[in-house]
Amino acid sequence: SLRRFKAALKRVVYEAGPTGYGLARALRNAGLPAEVVAPGKTPQPANRDSKSDRLDCRKLAEFAEKGLLKPVAVPTEEEEGDRQVVRLYEQLTKKRRRVMQQIKSLLLMHGIPQPEGLKHWTKTGVAALADLDLAPPLRLALDCLVEELTHLTDLRDHVRAAMKKVSRQTRHRAKERRLRTHPGVGETAALAFLTEVYQPERFEDAEALAKYVGLAPRVSQSGQTRREGPLMKTGRGSLRALLVQASWKWIAQDEQALGVFNRLWRNTGSKQKAIIGMARRMAVNLWCMLRRKEDYRRAA
Repeated sequence: SLRRFKAALKRVVYEAGPTGYGLARALRNAGLPAEVVAPGKTPQPANRDSKSDRLDCRKLAEFAEKGLLKPVAVPTEEEEGDRQVVRLYEQLTKKRRRVMQQIKSLLLMHGIPQPEGLKHWTKTGVAALADLDLAPPLRLALDCLVEELTHLTDLRDHVRAAMKKVSRQTRHRAKERRLRTHPGVGETAALAFLTEVYQPERFEDAEALAKYVGLAPRVSQSGQTRREGPLMKTGRGSLRALLVQASWKWIAQDEQALGVFNRLWRNTGSKQKAIIGMARRMAVNLWCMLRRKEDYRRAA
């Protein structure tokens, strides 16, 4: 229906949501100037009036005309598909961890000693759960949880194999290898960064990248007073967690990075804040490596 107005249309905008980017790609393929905007960056009036789809569309049109909307990068179908594989692996890992916690909670609640090896969830430890002498109701509950754990483990392994195939694709192979030259960065962290920070050239500077991954503090400044508050936890929380985990490995492998970490620790008085600072440095390093097409180089 928009084709009739194609000659007069300057912009077509809609807010990002659960429906993804398929509509934006379809509109662009039809030659329409479509943009997806970030809902969190849309201006909000102090006093909200009546709300309806028609009114929301009218406000978006007004904001677009005044240049007040913040468009987001629309991934290609390939980029969105690759990202979904990595996210699926993260989701299965979380579900698996939750079932592990349920099994240990069940044993603790009923005073059942944990089998040897369950602390690290070895195959021997999980198999020993079947040999526990339990009342029929408890045996049923435990068997169901163990079956769910086995199923999630198999699914996670299957998706991990799919992730390896994605990383070996021509479009990712060289980039993934380059990111892994950074100390502390492994396969999962490298591919997660590649798929979440797609089109790295779209970020104007390191500050924009840090905000995107949720590693920039909320700044409050009035006159000469400047305060840095908690992180603006935008972006994907799982990527932020991977960067923090990789940063612990980084400082364990690199004496220079450990020195920076210790300086941040002294200045902030908090190990957690110091490792967040290192995670931000790692994110910026990885972004620069992608943009410059260079392997990791330790600072002089």
